[in-house]
Amino acid sequence: MNVGLSDRIRALARAKYVSPALTAGKRQLTIRVRDLLGDLSTEGFPSSRTPQICSAIQTAKFLRENGLEIEAVDGPPKKVSSTVIVHYRVAEPTAAGAENESAETPDSSGPLEDPSARAMRLTAKLRGLLKEELAAYGGGEAFLRWVRSEDEDAA
Repeated sequence: MNVGLSDRIRALARAKYVSPALTAGKRQLTIRVRDLLGDLSTEGFPSSRTPQICSAIQTAKFLRENGLEIEAVDGPPKKVSSTVIVHYRVAEPTAAGAENESAETPDSSGPLEDPSARAMRLTAKLRGLLKEELAAYGGGEAFLRWVRSEDEDAA
């Protein structure tokens, strides 16, 4: 896998779609893989890299760098096609810092989070991470095949 190409994909997606939406004050945006593929082809990007494009704009790195969260991914079941459409929302800018402070410091002026609410919030984050990881491997079955191949190599 060529890391340079993924970086180019993310940079173009940021410049062409994310930055203009954020500058306009939008809270949601959409990136169509077909449109991004067209933009990349004008720069000489290989057209056979559709899976890499789909992956690059859904990675935790892309989301974190741009302050985004994925709302939905439309397209075929494997979510790897030029017909894929990724819907994003702008993440809350203070979500991580404020949640940690309110949950850990009883002296803070904000409302305390009860244990049940904290557990729900943290497990929801874990579910989101697992969902992204499974998607990166092409789904649950592909992830299990990868895990099992690691066990067989070690034996």
